[in-house]
Amino acid sequence: MRLRLPEERPTEPPTGYKIAHPVLSQDGTRAGFTGVSLGGALPYGVLADASCVYGLRHRAPNRRCDCGFHCVHDRTTAEALLCTAEHRTAVLLDVLVLGRYLRFERGFRYARQRVRTATVGPCACGTVAAALADAGWGRPGWRALAPSCAGCLRGRTAVSLAGFARLAGDGLRVVAGAGRADVPLDLPEGVGVPELAAEAALLQARLDWFQSQLARLGEPGPDGGPQG
Repeated sequence: MRLRLPEERPTEPPTGYKIAHPVLSQDGTRAGFTGVSLGGALPYGVLADASCVYGLRHRAPNRRCDCGFHCVHDRTTAEALLCTAEHRTAVLLDVLVLGRYLRFERGFRYARQRVRTATVGPCACGTVAAALADAGWGRPGWRALAPSCAGCLRGRTAVSLAGFARLAGDGLRVVAGAGRADVPLDLPEGVGVPELAAEAALLQARLDWFQSQLARLGEPGPDGGPQG
């Protein structure tokens, strides 16, 4: 005979942490996330319902299946997953566990979630991220994004952190995590709006790229005239 734990009836939704890759739709009008393990082929939004990744008709989560969203109780445990090579460009999500759930020693497996906050790590160069840029891979109809500073964008498809939050909707907050502060944002004293700083950094990076292209086109060719 198997002993079953008593059914929980919390007064408030439980919370948890997980990591995921931010994604941008092909037409640039929607933003969301894709998981790093089971179900990673199915991008989801800020507010989403789980379904069985094996195509079975039971409700997620099912005790006899691995389906459902997954998260851990402890933020430090989720952050540790970001140390692996394949997860370095993922973001840390703070989520609300909604609907039916199964509790485990380290976390939950559950039916519905709301992503409250996405914390973006530093750019590959170590500088605090100002945007999320094309990571060079994706899913059908979706581009995966990776943290980038203004100096490393180099003309890639990108969206500022505030812009990603707007496209994702449903009250999502996107914040930049720790990194080197080598690139000053030069905001006036008293302006404490990081979203405006990120937008300005992204715009400056795009202007720098266009200026470099114009300068290259204006260089003299072999016959003394402009190239092209």
